[in-house]
Amino acid sequence: MSKEDITEKTVLGIIEDVEFKLEDENMIIQAKIDTGATKSSIDIKLASELKLGPIVKSKLVKSAHGTKLRPIVWADIVLKGKPLRAEFTLADRTHMTYPVLIGVNILKQGFLVDPSL
Repeated sequence: MSKEDITEKTVLGIIEDVEFKLEDENMIIQAKIDTGATKSSIDIKLASELKLGPIVKSKLVKSAHGTKLRPIVWADIVLKGKPLRAEFTLADRTHMTYPVLIGVNILKQGFLVDPSL
């Protein structure tokens, strides 16, 4: 990767605010940035509150808790000023600190992660 390529990327820290674009209002949720996650994920109850859907497909996802078939929805978000449309798997994240996880499917759209931020 050249120096020019790097300067065109948006730098994220480990925790970032994600703005979910909704019909009547927008909601900002703190998300964990995870370079080890292939897909982004959102808590199933939060997805329901945000009225995300419909479910467009399902994907077999491996995690520390085992392998599960998870439904996938599209969401319109803004991350560090960049509007994006991305897929999110639905999962029970109530036991997690952050209800949203941003994975590689979003990070590869022009982001770099600096853990010191």
